[in-house]
Amino acid sequence: MGMLFNFVKEAGEKLWDSVSGKPEDKAAKLKQHLEQVGLPGADKVDIKVEDDKVIVGGEAADQELKEKLMVVLGNVATIGKVEDHLSVAQPSEAGNFYTVKKGDTLSAIAKSQYGDANKYMQIFEANKPMLSHPDKIYPGQVLRIPKL
Repeated sequence: MGMLFNFVKEAGEKLWDSVSGKPEDKAAKLKQHLEQVGLPGADKVDIKVEDDKVIVGGEAADQELKEKLMVVLGNVATIGKVEDHLSVAQPSEAGNFYTVKKGDTLSAIAKSQYGDANKYMQIFEANKPMLSHPDKIYPGQVLRIPKL
């Protein structure tokens, strides 16, 4: 049994209309989305869609890439859960995930997670290429919080 991660279904990238699309079309769109975001090794990932759940298998090069894959897939509108069946070629300690609330900034998140608002760049770097700018976060978005 894979680990299940929850996401805010209404928040995120709009890749398709909430009612349209067969599961295999959505899976193909998600795969294309991973490649467009620019995550390496997206071609080694298997994706299945069941209602609001994405089941992801295959192999990621490392824990960081695995977490980025989860975040990119989960931050798609209409996706509420990501079931993780990914293996990792180079295992390391898992980071945490944080769901952005209204009014949050990366500095505020860094203060709550690390006790230091100045560590916001670590969170920004850990979420590239999904984040293009430290100020461009939105409520419901899930971010990776790496271990320091």
